[in-house]
Amino acid sequence: MCHDHDSRPPAPPRSGDVAERGLLTLTSADGTSFPAAYAAPAEAAGTGVVLLPDVRGLHPFYVALAEQFARAGLPTVAIDYFGRTAGVPDRGVRDADFEWRPHVEAATAEDIDADVATAIEYLRARAGAHLPVVTVGFCLGGSISWRQSGGSLELAGCVGFYGRPSVVGDAAGRARLPTVMLVAGADAATPVADQLALAATMRAAGAEVDAVVYDGAPHSFFDRAFDEWADACQDAWEHVLALTDRVALR
Repeated sequence: MCHDHDSRPPAPPRSGDVAERGLLTLTSADGTSFPAAYAAPAEAAGTGVVLLPDVRGLHPFYVALAEQFARAGLPTVAIDYFGRTAGVPDRGVRDADFEWRPHVEAATAEDIDADVATAIEYLRARAGAHLPVVTVGFCLGGSISWRQSGGSLELAGCVGFYGRPSVVGDAAGRARLPTVMLVAGADAATPVADQLALAATMRAAGAEVDAVVYDGAPHSFFDRAFDEWADACQDAWEHVLALTDRVALR
């Protein structure tokens, strides 16, 4: 299962001051309003992050994770996919009892990409017009992030935790952006072999793919409550930050 309402992310291996944090509403190109969370570091940034949640949409785990990315020096926007069908929640985040399934089924790749594009524009308006931006996603968001490697949005790289190759689809054959795949070795949702086959397809298309398998780790292992996976969480952070540092403005 994806991260639940009470999950919280592990801290990054480096930490600085956060200058700004909060919830906001963004408006996509088709006029759809959708909830988001923004967090920014106190220091000037070289890379930004668009954070792509799991099937539950924007819930507290991703608001907290946006702040952790800001602590690591990366301005971050975490978005929600369901503004068109579920509107903007009164509290700005999805509740624990949010019935996500019909909204996931109604969401289209085109609409999600439009919302990602809006988040990229917001980041650059806040942190610099030439800011390199990387997507980082989890579960459904991990799949969406990997798909961006073969998409048309102006991105510098893509990171996905425990995604599904079927969601990436034909975009794998067009992959070109540097991609990080963080694979839970005991993921009951998607076989490891399927994710490694996706990595091979993306490499054959021309993308540089950093695929890491955490043996025995369950789906959603990236959680500070899982003491036994603390080392895997820190290693995953290192792979993500290696990409964001590599593509940063100098």
